[in-house]
Amino acid sequence: MSALRVGVLAYPGCFASEVFGVPDLLTMASHVAGPGHAGYEVSVVSPRRHVTASGGAALGVAPLREVDVLVVPGFELVPGLDLDTVLAPLAPEIAAIRSHCATGRAVVSICVGAFLLAEAGLLDRRRATTSWLFADELSRRCPGADVRPDRLVVTEEGVTTTAAFSAMYDFALDLIRRHSGAGVARTTARIALVDDARTSQTPYVDARLLPRPGDEFSHRVMRHLDQTLASRYDLTALSDAFNVSTRTLLRRFAEETGRSPLEYLQSARVRRARHLLETTDRTVAGISSAVGYRDSATFAALFARHTGRRPRDYRAAFRRAAPGERPGEVSAATHEGAAPGAAS
Repeated sequence: MSALRVGVLAYPGCFASEVFGVPDLLTMASHVAGPGHAGYEVSVVSPRRHVTASGGAALGVAPLREVDVLVVPGFELVPGLDLDTVLAPLAPEIAAIRSHCATGRAVVSICVGAFLLAEAGLLDRRRATTSWLFADELSRRCPGADVRPDRLVVTEEGVTTTAAFSAMYDFALDLIRRHSGAGVARTTARIALVDDARTSQTPYVDARLLPRPGDEFSHRVMRHLDQTLASRYDLTALSDAFNVSTRTLLRRFAEETGRSPLEYLQSARVRRARHLLETTDRTVAGISSAVGYRDSATFAALFARHTGRRPRDYRAAFRRAAPGERPGEVSAATHEGAAPGAAS
C-alpha cells in the first residue's frame, strides 16, 4: 500500500489549528503504525504564494498538487457576519476545490469550511453537516443540501463534511481507521486523549446561542412557557392566557417558529435539565420533577431524544466541578438511584 497523499488547503483567514490538526494526528498515527507502514504524505497547499491565517499567523504553503484527499479548514465566523464578504475573495480556493473534486478524489471540510464546498457546488443533493451553530445558515445558503446538524462526520460520494473544530479529529481517526486499521486508530486516540467513540454533536448544542425565531406573539408565549416550566402543559389554559382559541394559538405559533408550543416547552425543559445536571448534585428524579415530569423514565427518554445521551451519561460527560471539589468527584446524590431526599 502506498502512502496516502493528504493536502490541506490554506487560505486567508482560515484557522491555523484546523490546518495542522489533521496532519499532526496523522503523524502520530504513522509513529504508532511503525516504519513498515505506508503512512501519510501530508502537505499544506494553496493557489497563493503567501497565506495569513486567522489571528495573523503566517503559513508556509506549497503550490497546489495532486492529492488523494483535500482537506478544507474552517474560518472565523460569527453569527450575523456577511458570508458573501468572506467568500467572494476566496474564488481561487473555491475553483481549486471544484477542480480537485472533478477528478473523483475525496474532499473534506472542517466545520464552516463546508461553506466553501457549498460555493463550489459540491453539496447539492448530498447529505452534509457543519457546526450546529451554523447548520441553519448552511441550509439557507445551500437549499439543495440535506444538512444533518446532529452528525459529527458525514460522507457521501467522496465529499465529507464535519462538525465544529474538534470534529476534525473524528474525521482523522476515521481516516486512520480505514487506511491504517482499527488498532492504530484506537491507540492513536488513546495517546492523543481524543474521544474515538463520539457519534453526535447534539449533546454540545446550546440553544441559547441559536437565533430565536418568531415574532412578538410567539416570543410572549415562549416567555410564558419559560416562566411556568414545571407546570403541567395545558393547551386550553395557554390559549386563554393570550385570549385566542387553541387553533389560533397553534397556527400563529407554528407560522412564526415552525414548531408547536409543546415542542418548544420540551426543548426548554431539556435546556433547564442540562443546566441542573451540569451544575448541581440534584438527583435525576429531582431534576425530572423540577422541569415538569413526575415520571423520571419519561423524562430520561425525552432527554435522550434531544441530547443523544441519558441524563446520567450526560452528567458524567459535562458536569462542572463545584468549588473545592476535585474534577471527576461526584457526590452520591448525583446517581439516578439516590434517595429523593438527597436532592438539594
